[in-house]
Amino acid sequence: MAGEYFDALETRAPEAREAALMAALPAHLGHAKVHAPGWARILAEVDTREVVSRAALARLPVTRKADLGELQKALPPLGGLNATPVAKLAKLFVSPGPVYEPEGHGVDWWRTARGLFAGGFRAGDRVANTFAYHFTPAGSMLESGALALGCTVLPTGVGQTEMQVATMRDLAVNAFIGTPSFLKLIVDKADELKADISCLGKAMVGGEYLPPALRESLAARGMRVAQLYASADLGLIAYESPRHGGGVNEGMILDEALILEIVRPGSGDPVAEGEVGEVVITSFNRDYPLIRFATGDLSAVLPGKSPCGRSNVRIRGWLGRADQTTKVRGMFVTPRQVHDITRRHPEIARARLVVEGETGNDRMTLKCETASPQAAALGEAIRTSIRDVTKLRGEVELVAPGHLPNDGKVIEDARKYT
Repeated sequence: MAGEYFDALETRAPEAREAALMAALPAHLGHAKVHAPGWARILAEVDTREVVSRAALARLPVTRKADLGELQKALPPLGGLNATPVAKLAKLFVSPGPVYEPEGHGVDWWRTARGLFAGGFRAGDRVANTFAYHFTPAGSMLESGALALGCTVLPTGVGQTEMQVATMRDLAVNAFIGTPSFLKLIVDKADELKADISCLGKAMVGGEYLPPALRESLAARGMRVAQLYASADLGLIAYESPRHGGGVNEGMILDEALILEIVRPGSGDPVAEGEVGEVVITSFNRDYPLIRFATGDLSAVLPGKSPCGRSNVRIRGWLGRADQTTKVRGMFVTPRQVHDITRRHPEIARARLVVEGETGNDRMTLKCETASPQAAALGEAIRTSIRDVTKLRGEVELVAPGHLPNDGKVIEDARKYT
């Protein structure tokens, strides 16, 4: 881990990375199918030996984060998605829902050390970890990565800003882990108390939006701030890398131990590079293998390679939520239903359901990108499909390819609420 990169994996040729991931995939899927009863059910019709390409992977079912609660009720406590028995796991966490998440044994189980290293964390740093240590895994997740790097961790958790400031000052804490809003609270409290925490020179933040103005104001105080993108199910997903001369490079770099797909919300269909869609991850975690796991988050792939020299795929970061379910005339309409409509009509390249009107007077229009010359016949066929799938009437507007915004939305609620 000496030098600029966490390990040699970060700078390998993209073709070598892709070949290694695809080569490891069949055995990993086989492991999940044999040892995890939930995956045995989901993959019952799949010959795992044949899943050796992205095209083959894209034919597998998507398992959605939003479905974990029901899966876990049906087969407690982890929905049968754990390949390691619960009795042999290290910890169980509880997220709102409730949804239960495991942690296994081993160094840096959540793989956060790579993201922290990119953010400048090194052996000997004194790190205040302000993520929660109770119920949810964030505190444990980041602590394990910091310890793997050789940092000394102060498990301060959330709250008690005066005590946080005093601890940082008295123990010369030089690194922070937590949300950007809590970092701001601590810095503001230090100013209020006239306490010198200039020792704090780096921060890794996550869990919420980082306003550019906050990053800039902290940089003006001599603090380098980077973000990582992680989840309680998958651990580290992606992270920012430093830019020579200060700041960070555009986008976030995917972790090495994952396969990323960006799919159209409500479906499992990969979108073109650069198009916004839902983040779907296949992880190589032996204890808790998640296969085509739809996170519910929107993002997009950035073209090209990061200037930092890391060669893995970059994403644009968190761009919103993929679950755009809305209620129209008393009935729920979902992204899945929009997908079911569009797949009946291969002439549709992309679609967006726009719901308009005032309360009690909902109107919905399915805007469809198509190059089909048979516009009238196609429009009527799509109207029929809307009624069949949603049990509601809707209008159809055919538009040219490229007309719809590239923001990942398949349902847009444009109603006026008064």
